[in-house]
Amino acid sequence: MLSVKKNILNILKILLIIGFGYFFWLMLKITLEYIPLDTNVSFLMIKQTEVIERPEYLYFFYTHVYTSIFVLLSGFLAILRKDFRLKNFHKNIGKIYIFLILLLAAPSGIYMGIFANGGIFAKISFVTLGFLWWFSTFKAYQFVRKKQFKEHKQWMWRSFALTLSAVTLRMWKVIIVYLFHPNPMDVYQIIAWLGWIPNLLLIECLIAKKYL
Repeated sequence: MLSVKKNILNILKILLIIGFGYFFWLMLKITLEYIPLDTNVSFLMIKQTEVIERPEYLYFFYTHVYTSIFVLLSGFLAILRKDFRLKNFHKNIGKIYIFLILLLAAPSGIYMGIFANGGIFAKISFVTLGFLWWFSTFKAYQFVRKKQFKEHKQWMWRSFALTLSAVTLRMWKVIIVYLFHPNPMDVYQIIAWLGWIPNLLLIECLIAKKYL
């Protein structure tokens, strides 16, 4: 019975790795669209007002885009810590994850959220997401400093659930556009909230049931 359970868990882990690898590749392709620097490509094509009127916007945008891909990867590798036999791997990869979010990815994301498409409700969502992302990561950092590893793990899961909003937001966008064909600005208002709230609710449920 134990061997069957172990095999099932191994299969689920393999599927998780494959699934993450696929979505990470999609996110990497999006990131590579902005290399070399070009303000007339992809997302920036609909942000020309900010690009022209707010020169600092591009600095925050590129900071967010270039750091978030490493945040996504380092967060996932930290979860798979037991599969790596390198000394202090989890500790070092975790430092990268926390450093990038607290100093670069989250602050730049908050700034971008202020100018998000979709009106005031979308702006509120993205700014809230940015603050919660920063706060959950900071709490994880505080707890690991105190060697309270259970609380650290739970807050890191909350943080990574918000990190994954970059992926789930785009998944919801594809589903909603395919099924309902709404106005593009309406899409932003919907996915702004769907991108991260279900992720966080799922993690809170798992924590409450003591799975994490």
